[in-house]
Amino acid sequence: MTRVCVAQIGAAHGVRGEVRLKPFTEDPLGVTRYGALETEDGRPIEIEAVRPAKDMLVARLKGVADRNGAEALKNVRLYVPRERLPPPDDDEFYYADLIGLAAETADGAAFGVVKAVHNFGAGDLLEIEPAAGGATVMLPFNATTVPKIDIAARRIVVEPPAEA
Repeated sequence: MTRVCVAQIGAAHGVRGEVRLKPFTEDPLGVTRYGALETEDGRPIEIEAVRPAKDMLVARLKGVADRNGAEALKNVRLYVPRERLPPPDDDEFYYADLIGLAAETADGAAFGVVKAVHNFGAGDLLEIEPAAGGATVMLPFNATTVPKIDIAARRIVVEPPAEA
């Protein structure tokens, strides 16, 4: 079962167990439409109430009644099964759909396989396991480095920097 990360819990907000919530959905409040969410290790998390704040959401989670409980969830990522999400438009995809795609150069040579999509704060990166073996390679996920994405054919075209 493929899961998609739809939000990350941030710092506690106040003393009554509320948390800051960073949604990764197109519509920030969309994170509330998918039912119970799951942590990385499969624990269920239910959003009881949510309200917009400056650049995030403030959420009350079921079973979290105080600041200590809220602080214990800081940086926990929340997932939903892929099947619960609406199908993307023809020119759209979920990042989870990229995992496992073959990465090829423009001339069709095998470059590797997409292992993960990361964002450490400075933009999205693709982690690719090289076809030749060795350590994984991180490539910026932008139109210059990844000029073509073909989900149906299960491949992407990459133009890696010379040092990759």
